[in-house]
Amino acid sequence: MKWTRGRRNDDVVDVRGRKATGTGMKVGVGSVATLLLVFVVSRAFGVDISGLLGGGGEGGGATGGATTVSTKEEPMQGSDPDAELVERIRDVMTDIQDTMAGAFKATGKTYRRAKLLIFKDAIDTGCGRSSSAIGPFYCPPDELAYIDLSFFRDLDQRFGAAGDFAQAYVLAHEIGHHLQNIQGIEKSVQKVGRESRNAVSVRQELQADCYAGVWGHSAAARDKLEAGDLDEALTAANAIGDDRLQKQANRDVDPETFTHGTSEQRKKWFRRGFDTGRLDACDTFSVEP
Repeated sequence: MKWTRGRRNDDVVDVRGRKATGTGMKVGVGSVATLLLVFVVSRAFGVDISGLLGGGGEGGGATGGATTVSTKEEPMQGSDPDAELVERIRDVMTDIQDTMAGAFKATGKTYRRAKLLIFKDAIDTGCGRSSSAIGPFYCPPDELAYIDLSFFRDLDQRFGAAGDFAQAYVLAHEIGHHLQNIQGIEKSVQKVGRESRNAVSVRQELQADCYAGVWGHSAAARDKLEAGDLDEALTAANAIGDDRLQKQANRDVDPETFTHGTSEQRKKWFRRGFDTGRLDACDTFSVEP
């Protein structure tokens, strides 16, 4: 993917020098095996699914009362081996949100920008305290996305989804959740009964994949993609399907426990956004996903 060096912005805040002070995440699960699955799935999906198993709060973060989160830059001290990656993330996040702002403006709406906080190990959020074990996630109450850069190494080394556009897909997916939040979709999803929450969660996550594809369409139209970029994103979507992750965790594939959709569904909806370039093509709630 082609990117612009040196583009500073307010969309990304590096807080890797900050220490979390919360009491930690509580996960209401009943066995070590289930806890392991939560870890594997959460780490790969980039979102905390513990709430779907009885112990989490609203949004992608961990449990705990909502707090006001400081967005003051607190980067690492000394030599930073991830300096170029952080610089690229800044550029990609600006491009994603500029694209979404333009799409909103075209329909007469105003887009409200989110921020991405880059943290290390653990962080206090508006959804409670979270750790790097959860992977990247979006917290609706504070309208912030969070990522520990170690997730990108896992995406490459553990799940075989390498490449800068695979990483960009992850970032765009989290901004997809921000779109759902500012459109009121997130609030509607939180109102469903627990017996329906898994099925609704799948539709919500697939819509975020589709929104990520819409941004990919725009990037391609502006000649920002390089050969193989689309395949990188589709490989990442395939790697984090519910069915594939359950097999990887040596568990039976159980559609009743899906929260993000199968590998084929994730690829399908990213591709729909990529092919159409339209946010209104991403209505996963009124059709069979």
